[in-house]
Amino acid sequence: MLAYIIRRILLMIPTLLGIMVINFVVIQAAPGGPVEQMIAQIRGRAVEATARFSGQAGETAQQGGQRPAGQAGGTTAEKYRGARGLDPEFIKQIEKQFGFDKPMHERFVLMMGNYLRFDFGTSYFRDQSVVRLVIEKMPVSISLGLWTTLLVYMVSIPLGVAKAVRDGSRFDVMTSGAIIVGYAIPGFLFAVLLIVLFAGGRYLDWFPLRGLWSDQWSGASWGQRLSSLAFYADYFWHMVLPVTAMVVGGFATLTMLTKNSFLEEINKQYVMTARAKGLSENRVLYAHVFRNAMLIVIAGFPGAFISVLFTGSLLIEIIFSLDGLGLLGFEAAINRDYPVMFASLYFFTLLGLLMGLVGDLMYVVIDPRIDFASRRV
Repeated sequence: MLAYIIRRILLMIPTLLGIMVINFVVIQAAPGGPVEQMIAQIRGRAVEATARFSGQAGETAQQGGQRPAGQAGGTTAEKYRGARGLDPEFIKQIEKQFGFDKPMHERFVLMMGNYLRFDFGTSYFRDQSVVRLVIEKMPVSISLGLWTTLLVYMVSIPLGVAKAVRDGSRFDVMTSGAIIVGYAIPGFLFAVLLIVLFAGGRYLDWFPLRGLWSDQWSGASWGQRLSSLAFYADYFWHMVLPVTAMVVGGFATLTMLTKNSFLEEINKQYVMTARAKGLSENRVLYAHVFRNAMLIVIAGFPGAFISVLFTGSLLIEIIFSLDGLGLLGFEAAINRDYPVMFASLYFFTLLGLLMGLVGDLMYVVIDPRIDFASRRV
C-alpha cells in the first residue's frame, strides 16, 4: 500500500505541471491581460493626468529636437489595445510592474518556483496577498460545500436504498418523479424561488437574504463567535436557503447511483444464499449488501466535497451575496488577476489530486479485501 501511495504522489507531479502549463498558455494567449486592464483604468479614471503627462513629454521631446514620446517609432504601445498615445516608457513600467518584461517561459518557471515555496504572490488589483484573500473567502465556500455534501449524502443514501428495496412500487415511481423535477430545476433558479417565497421577496420574510451571519457578528473575533450559541443559531439561519438550493439540484444523481448499486448487489448469488440460510432482510441488506453497494458511493465523498466546494457555488454566492471562492475566482478571471487565477488553480488542482488519492484509500477502509499494492499505477 505504501508503494502505491508513493507512486500516486509521484504521478501527481507531471499531472499538476501539465495542467498548469496548458492553462498558463491558454490564459496568456487570451486578450485583455493585466497590462491592458491597467491601461483601461488609466484611460477611464485618469484622463486628465495622462494628458498632462503626455503634454510634458511632448514639450521635452520638441525642445530636444525629437518627436513626442507618444509618437515614437517604437512598438511597445502598439502591443496593447488602447495604449496608443501613451508614453512607451510608461507602458514598459507597467509591464515591469506585472512581470511582463520577461519572456513567457521565464515567467512560468519563476511562478512555479514561487509556488513550490508556497509563495503565491499578491493580487494585482486588490493589493492583498493571495493567501490572505483565499483565507478570507474560505469560510463561505467551506460552509456551502460541507453542509451541501453532508445533506446530499444524508438524503440520497437512505432514499436510494428505499427505492432499491421497493423497486417498481408506487413509492419508487413517486420519488422518481420528485428526483426528475429536482434534477431539471437549476440550483440558481430554485434559489430565486426560495428568495421570493421565504426571504421577503413577495410572501414570507423568514430568512435573511445576504451574508454568512448578521452584521452584529461582523466585528467580533472568532473566539467570541465560536463561544456563543447565538452565533451558531444565526449562522445556520443564514445557511438554510443557499444550502437548500444546492442540495435540491445535487441529490438526484447520487440517489439513482445508490439505487442502481443496491439493485445490482441484491440480484447476486451471495444475497440469495444469505436469504436461504434464514437471515433477516435487514441483516442481508445492511450486513452484506450495504458494504458492497456503498463502496463507490462513500469512496466518492472526498471528490464530491471538492467538486461542490470549488465549482458548484458561484451563482449561489452571487444570488445570496456570499463572498466566497467562487466569486473570487470569477472576478479574478474578469479582471485578469493572474496571481489569484493561477494560485487558485494550483492550490485547487493539488487538493483535487490529493482527494483522488484519499478516495482510493477510502475503498480500502470500507472494504479491506481491496488491495492496491498489486496495481502498477
